[in-house]
Amino acid sequence: MKILILNCGSSSIKYQFLNMNSSEDAEILAKGIVERIGISNGELTHKTHDNKKYSITTEIPDHTKGIDLILESLLSKDHGVIGNIEEIAAVGHRVAHGGQYFKESALVTKDVKEKIEECIELAPLHNPANLKGILAMEKVLPVVSQVVVFDTSFHQTMEPKAFLYGLPYEYYEKYKVRRYGFHGTSHKFVAKKACKLAGWDWKEKKVISCHLGNGASIAAIKNGESVDTSMGFTPVEGLMMGTRAGNLDLGALLFIAEKEDLTIQDTNNMINKRSGILGVSGISSDMRDIEKAISEGNERAKIAFDMFAYRVKKFIGSYAAAMGGVDLILFTGGIGENGWDMRRDVCVDLGFLGVDFDVEKNDKSRGEDLEITKPDSKTKVFVVTTNEELVIAQDTQKIVSSL
Repeated sequence: MKILILNCGSSSIKYQFLNMNSSEDAEILAKGIVERIGISNGELTHKTHDNKKYSITTEIPDHTKGIDLILESLLSKDHGVIGNIEEIAAVGHRVAHGGQYFKESALVTKDVKEKIEECIELAPLHNPANLKGILAMEKVLPVVSQVVVFDTSFHQTMEPKAFLYGLPYEYYEKYKVRRYGFHGTSHKFVAKKACKLAGWDWKEKKVISCHLGNGASIAAIKNGESVDTSMGFTPVEGLMMGTRAGNLDLGALLFIAEKEDLTIQDTNNMINKRSGILGVSGISSDMRDIEKAISEGNERAKIAFDMFAYRVKKFIGSYAAAMGGVDLILFTGGIGENGWDMRRDVCVDLGFLGVDFDVEKNDKSRGEDLEITKPDSKTKVFVVTTNEELVIAQDTQKIVSSL
């Protein structure tokens, strides 16, 4: 089954075209990105599995035109990978927010589209673009089945004690203010993958999944279900991230807003775009730049690095307590997969959780699946590469095949 995966942003569309040989085996036939939608000098960049590359600069007024260009690229005699449009069996979409409506991926229907629209106020930057992609695809390929996979759905197994805030209950009832969590597609994929690597059934284990990148979150996964996660009502809660503040005293936020005479939008920009690693270091939001600055003796870069690692370690400890123990801890995402220094900083003090950390293995691991604990370690630690597009394709195949 050949499946087109779309991740639509407000002015971009990332895509992959996969051939699902089985539920576990997928071949990437082509991938690319459409950028500057609705802006002058729109661009499509396309690459095939055999390294044929193609790009075009043209006016791309809307998502429908963007999807037209993607399909033209897939069908091209020069750089295409299919002979006719009927080879596209289904389309899978990444959707940021499913609210409390969706505990799993869903076939696109009128009701599903209406519920995605209702969740726009919960994800005003992402859901409108996600919906545009669905509607545009309906115009271009009206007979092809579409499936939506939500970043939030995996975390819908959390109990009220984990997802509610200590606010007046009326705000949950009126506005659905609660912890939703994100990165669910990634957390689910890597938890299953890590347990498989360990020779375990993930539905019998306690897993702490650390998705660490410019956006970062940690999930506590017990017997195959998310019981807690660090991101909350929005992705700004939890860990300190590239530019996001993470957990902070709300009183301090109000104090700064009053002192600086900040509007709501100014305050939002501060905690989402000017804080985190960038805000503390004053250098960059990219951990590679931070590590380089540390090697050059930059003190603020070292503080930012230490703060990030310290918070990861605290969440691991708290989630082990919440689950009554932990069998496996995993690292994924750009920092999690490649940041050996960060992993070492987090793991060397986890002996109390049964972690017998292997420093030599850890320091050799870069972007590969690998256990970084010693063979007799009571609690295992793995580096695991994530593949959110594969999860979307797997869910799409499963749903469409059952029709």
